[in-house]
Amino acid sequence: MAPTTKKTKTGGKARSALQDVVTREYTIHIHKRVHGSSFKKRAPKAVKSVIEFAQKAMGTTDVRVDPKLNQALWERGIKSPPHRIRVKLERKRNDEENAKEKLYTYASHIAVPAGGFKGLQTVVADTE
Repeated sequence: MAPTTKKTKTGGKARSALQDVVTREYTIHIHKRVHGSSFKKRAPKAVKSVIEFAQKAMGTTDVRVDPKLNQALWERGIKSPPHRIRVKLERKRNDEENAKEKLYTYASHIAVPAGGFKGLQTVVADTE
């Protein structure tokens, strides 16, 4: 989970993690994460690796996968998930009353541009 407050080098409080509602676009290299897995476990491992990547990149333990992203990972079957996938990760506030975490990450699929993945960088997108 993301820390609630971050301290600067001088010792003062810089900002709250609740203000860190942000959206980023990443390219995840699925092929290297499922390499060596048995065929019948590759697509489930791809989904788990997207969740693990989102937890590390966004600093939240609660990651919710969009059905379209799940469908994109499974579209070629259990044996051959795509080598790379473009994902939009949105860190949002959790407004539920009994929520354990104050923030959660919503992972959704982005269609690949016609040129492919070459030259794509991580992009911080506008939240609205």
